[in-house]
Amino acid sequence: MVEPLLPAGDSPPREPHPFLGYAMVLTAATLWAVNGAVSKVILDSGLSSLRLSEVRSTGAFLGLALVLALVAPQRLRVSRRELPMLALFGIAGLAFVQWFYFVAIHRMSLAVALLIQYLAPLLVALFSRFVLHLEVRRRIWLALTLALVGLSFVLEIWGGAGLDGIGVGASLLAATSYALYILIAEREIGRRDAISLTTYGFLFASLFWAVVQPWWAFPAGVVDDAASGAWGLPVWSLMVWMIVLGTIVPFGLLVGSLSFIPATRASITAMIEPVAATVVAWLWLGEELGAPQLGGGALVLAGILLAQTAR
Repeated sequence: MVEPLLPAGDSPPREPHPFLGYAMVLTAATLWAVNGAVSKVILDSGLSSLRLSEVRSTGAFLGLALVLALVAPQRLRVSRRELPMLALFGIAGLAFVQWFYFVAIHRMSLAVALLIQYLAPLLVALFSRFVLHLEVRRRIWLALTLALVGLSFVLEIWGGAGLDGIGVGASLLAATSYALYILIAEREIGRRDAISLTTYGFLFASLFWAVVQPWWAFPAGVVDDAASGAWGLPVWSLMVWMIVLGTIVPFGLLVGSLSFIPATRASITAMIEPVAATVVAWLWLGEELGAPQLGGGALVLAGILLAQTAR
């Protein structure tokens, strides 16, 4: 699952190496796509979506906090006034979007779950227009039409209950949480940098999960088991991959790319994730999409692309 935390606007890049910036975004999106398959294998090994969300949030917080403490400790300073919004960002945004995403990919295919969750930018554009009363280009209506028509093909609504209802509902809730995450991030990004904002977000997400499910009740026996479908690798090794290469490294690449390309272009380029996830799920998990679903996915991505440029 991609988690871009990008500043608003489309300021010019600071360095004349755009190809490097695009390469960094594409690498980040690919790592997130692989991470979806890794997470699904972990879930299939017996760890609950709640526990996996707790592991990812806590591990990402510890890793990001360590990097900032070593490189730029002054960026960890925080005022009391910031705490309520940081808590909302961490819990309603980061904690919930990960949980709903894990529920969704555990109950249905990775590609379908991601396509539904990627409706978030469209929800943000609609929120900006009708709640914040900001100017949004008319193309948002074409974007909405494309996304809804494409989604009907992805879900194959004419086929009845072909998809898991809970999985679809979780994907829609993940899209809603993701939209809230984007809106709060854009509000707070002018007050602190993206990395420290995400670090505090993961901190509050970790605290939330620690209260909901204390660590002393963690099912440690599952961690040493061999993960099915992962060539006999233990579950703990996949967790390390998820935290380091599935969260910290791709986020760092995405943020670093902003030195070479504008934020809007980085966001649009990151939309390669559902495509990459479809390929990874086919090669690794044996998941396949039918021709109507592939065509519908293309329409959804086209709608999201228009939504990105309509704000």
